[in-house]
Amino acid sequence: MATASITMETFRPGHTVCAEAAMTHNRTQWDAEARVRRGPTPEVFFEKRLDNSRLVKAEDPQRKLDMRNFAVAAVVFFALLMTYTLQHFRSIEFGYQVEAQKQQLVQMQEQNRQLRLTEARLTQPERMDKLARQMGMDTPQPGQFVAPSMTEEIPSSPMLAQVAEPATSSSVASTTALDIP
Repeated sequence: MATASITMETFRPGHTVCAEAAMTHNRTQWDAEARVRRGPTPEVFFEKRLDNSRLVKAEDPQRKLDMRNFAVAAVVFFALLMTYTLQHFRSIEFGYQVEAQKQQLVQMQEQNRQLRLTEARLTQPERMDKLARQMGMDTPQPGQFVAPSMTEEIPSSPMLAQVAEPATSSSVASTTALDIP
């Protein structure tokens, strides 16, 4: 009890304590507790020096075979895992490509629809007639327009292109048209 009271006095707030004194006190306390834990008989340790440098590990053929089998199984499993992973990522990539092509198809269909609307608007007979009249053109006179005949026989040998003058009426001499076979 006397030691505890001295220690408590030493460690009170406001008192200056030397670090060495505190470490000495702790060491003596620890030694006393160690003696109580050990009991009345001291522990004795004998040092035994072993020299295993001359020992050689014997090979175990069964363990070697097991390790080879394990390595082969691990390589096969890894290869299968990589194949599955590659296929999985390829299928995801193809999915993205399919979606991109679907969007492209929708975009092209919309563009095709717009082009058909533009073609229909531009090929209206009333519009073409109006533009022709603005350019100073007039309706064709009878005999001025000649359509190629579908009843003519098509020769089997190749021919050179020819220009044939259409039959014109005597009233329209300034306008000429080309016959395209």
